[in-house]
Amino acid sequence: MQKGGEKAMTQFNNQYRYLAQITIEATTPLQIGSGEKGIKTDSLVIRDVNELPFIPGTTLAGLIAHALGKEKENLMGNLQEGSRLIVTEAKLLDKYGKVMDGLVDFSKVSKEDASFLKQYERLPIRQHVRISHKGTAKDTGKFDEEVILKGSRFCFELELISAKDESKQFDELLNIIQSPTFRIGSGGRSGFGSIKVVKCLYRALDLAKESDLNLYLEKSSSLSTVWEGWQPANEKLKVQTFCDGWTSYRLKDLSPEDFVLFGSGFGDPEGQADMAYVRETTIQWNAEGTSAEVNDIDKTILIPGSSVKGALSHRTAFYYNKLTDAVIKEDGTLLNGKTIEEVTGKNNIAVKAIFGSEGKKNLETNKMEDKQRGNILISDVIEIKEQTKAKVLNHVSIDRFTGGAIDGALFNEQTLYAKGEKFNIDIMIADEALIDENVKNAFESALKDIASGMLPLGGGVNRGNGVFNGKVIKYNKEKEQWEELA
Repeated sequence: MQKGGEKAMTQFNNQYRYLAQITIEATTPLQIGSGEKGIKTDSLVIRDVNELPFIPGTTLAGLIAHALGKEKENLMGNLQEGSRLIVTEAKLLDKYGKVMDGLVDFSKVSKEDASFLKQYERLPIRQHVRISHKGTAKDTGKFDEEVILKGSRFCFELELISAKDESKQFDELLNIIQSPTFRIGSGGRSGFGSIKVVKCLYRALDLAKESDLNLYLEKSSSLSTVWEGWQPANEKLKVQTFCDGWTSYRLKDLSPEDFVLFGSGFGDPEGQADMAYVRETTIQWNAEGTSAEVNDIDKTILIPGSSVKGALSHRTAFYYNKLTDAVIKEDGTLLNGKTIEEVTGKNNIAVKAIFGSEGKKNLETNKMEDKQRGNILISDVIEIKEQTKAKVLNHVSIDRFTGGAIDGALFNEQTLYAKGEKFNIDIMIADEALIDENVKNAFESALKDIASGMLPLGGGVNRGNGVFNGKVIKYNKEKEQWEELA
C-alpha cells in the first residue's frame, strides 16, 4: 500500500497547470528577423510554412526571461533543471480573428480574407542611415529591413507546470507582457516592437482532480482549435502606463509648421518625385475585434522613432558638451582638454548613457568591446490623418555665373502638408541613465528644442521641412500626474 501511495504522489508531483492564451496587437511595426537577406532588403522577416509572419516561441521566452531577471531560474530552469514554463509560437490572426496555425488550405479561404492576407506577401521595407556628427552618412551605416504591419495580431499560449499553488506568480508573469517596456523583436529602442494585449484567456487546473485532468487531456496543441476550458483573465491584467525604474516624457501636441518629409528612400509610386515620404500599410480592427480592415496608405502619416531618436542623440551630445565645457577654442583644441573624437558620437558620455553604444573593435581579438544597450524606449507614430495632402516640391541648383541650372542638380521631392495636425510622441528613459544631472539636463534641452521648432525632424530640414511646435511634459511619479517641463 505504501508503494502504491508513493506512485500516486509521483504521478501528480507537478499536479498544477496554469494556462493562458494571449492575443497581442502590434502598436508599432515589428521586426522579427529570419537572419537572412533578400534581393530587396538586408533583413527578411521570419515566416512560417504558410509564408505568413510569426513570432518564434524562443523569441518570446527570451524576452520573458530577461524581464523576470533573477526570478527566471525559478520558472525557466537552469543547467540542472529544465524550464517549467512552456511558450508556444505566436501565430498571425486572419481578417476575422482566426489563428492561422497549421497548414492552411488557401483554396478554402474567402476572397475577403485572401485579400487581407495578401498584404503580408510584400511587407514594408524601412530604410535606415546612421549620421555622423558632421552630418554625413557613416561608413557601413546604411541598411534596411522588412517589418510586420502595425495592427497585426498574433496569438500564443503560456503553460506553467507547478507542484504547488503559484497563481500569484503566474499573474505577475501575465503582467510582464502587459508592461509598456515589453518590446518584441529587434529595434525596440528605435521605434519598433511595441505591443498591447487585446485578449487574455486563463485557466488553472489541478490534475489530481479527475475533471481537470480530463479537461487538460482534451486540449489541442493547435492555436486555431477552440478549447472550452478558457476563462476571461481581464481582472488579472493591470493596465500599466508607467513603470518603476523608468522616467516618462511626452512630446505633446506636436504640430508641423507646414511640410514634413520622412523619406522612403525611393521615389513615389506614381513617378512624380525623385524622393517621396514613407508610406506603410496598417491594419485597423473594429471595436469588437472580430474584423480587420487595411487602412488607406495615402492618408497615413509615419514619424519613425529612429528619426526622432537620431535627432535627439546629436542634440543631446551638443548640450552635454556645452554643459561640460567641451567647446572648441580658437586653436582648434577643446576647452576641457578632450579631443573631438572623445566627445562626439558613441564616445559622448550622454549619448552612450541614453542611446547606447555598439562598442569598439579590439583589433587583437577581433571582437567588439565596451558595448552598452540603449536606455531609451521610443515608438513610431503611425496615424491616419484625413486632412493631410501630398505636395511635390521642385528644386534646382543655379549656377551663379551663367544663371542656368547646374547639370544633374534638378530634382523634386514629395512631402506631406500636415499643418494643424497634432501628434504625441512618448519616450521612456531608464532612471540609471539620468543619474548624471548633466546628462538629464542635456536630454531635456534636446526635447525642448523639438517642441520649440529649433530641432526639425526628418529630411530636407535645411529646406524648411520638419519644423514642429508643441510642448514637453514629464510624468511626476510622486504626484502621479503629468507636468510641463520648465
